[in-house]
Parts: sequence; structure tokens; C-alpha cells
Amino acid sequence: MMPRASTHIDAHRRLGSAAKLGAMIVPQRIKHCRRCGSAVDYLIPEGDNRERAICPACGEIHYENPINVVGTVPAWGDQVLLCRRNIEPRKGLWTLPAGFLELGESTAEGACRETDEEAGARIELEGLFTILNVVRAGQLHLFYRARLLDTQFAPGPETIEAQLFAEHQVPWAEIAFRTVRQTLEHYFADRRRGRFEIHAGDIA
Repeated sequence: MMPRASTHIDAHRRLGSAAKLGAMIVPQRIKHCRRCGSAVDYLIPEGDNRERAICPACGEIHYENPINVVGTVPAWGDQVLLCRRNIEPRKGLWTLPAGFLELGESTAEGACRETDEEAGARIELEGLFTILNVVRAGQLHLFYRARLLDTQFAPGPETIEAQLFAEHQVPWAEIAFRTVRQTLEHYFADRRRGRFEIHAGDIA
């Protein structure tokens, strides 16, 4: 089903069995109707195949779609730039510069913005590198390769420090997120082969 904006309908039916949805069940995030403020119920609308947040007062149906996370693998020679997080979750651990895509920007623009905000790094964006589904969190993570234009960094408030690491120097036990670890593993493996590809996968 294509993404849809909130739609008003009157007819809906209740979920018959959780097994009917199986892997399609996602966390219930919406608590109140965005239209009238009433508490919502999670039901299956008529003609649909999964639970939606439905307002029992006005009949508004709220459709939830995955959140896009965008970032970069900024490289300088054989090193990559990592940021030590200054916010929860995983405060104090290392990550690639990345964050939530904003309205009004492309994935490439968002990746560049996040790199500037978190690392204060000047980059030239290269190709899309990893596309990773984090279904349990309702997220899609996209990382681009990027070439650092210099090694002058000015980390923002969400970052304790930004530092370059060669493969053998990466603090693998202190990487904040599995998508970041997998992206780094793909990056160094491709670099050793001398050929970069686009990698897609699922994070269970």
C-alpha cells in the first residue's frame, strides 16, 4: 500500500487475530487523534490489512510510515570519521554522523546536514552506500560515502568529539548502533577489494 495522509472514514473493523498480521505488526506510536485530540484505538479499517490508529470520536485514520535516518561515511585516505555521542541513547559510544531526515530535504541533503551538525565536517558527497531496514524500530537507514575536504572538525552539541580512525583503530566494541557497525564493515571490505558497491540488508 502506498503511503497516505490521514484520511477520514466511518467504517472500520476490529482485528480478528494477531497471527493474521504476523510480521506486519509495528509499535503503536500514536496515542491521540491529530485532528480532535481524542484517544485513538488501533483497529483494522474496512478494506485494509493491518492495524491503524483510528479516532473513535471523529473517525480519522492516521497512517504511520517508517522514519528515515540518513548519514555519511566521511573518509580521509584510509581513515573514516566517527563521532562520540553526547546524547542518549548510547551516550559516550561512537557512531557515523547521521540523524533523522527532515521535511523539505532530499536524503543526500539530509546526510550532508547531519554531517555538518554532528561533526562540523566539510565533505563532498559520493554514492549511496548502505540501505538498512530496521523493521522493529520502524526505521530505514541510508548511508552515503563522502570524501572529507579537510581535517578541521567542529562538532556540535550532540557530539563529544569527532575523530578519524583507520580500520584497525576503530573502537568496534564501542560502536553505538548495528547499522553503523554493518556500514563500517561493508566500507572497509569494499575498500580492500578496491570497488564500492551498494549494500542492502535487514537488521533483525
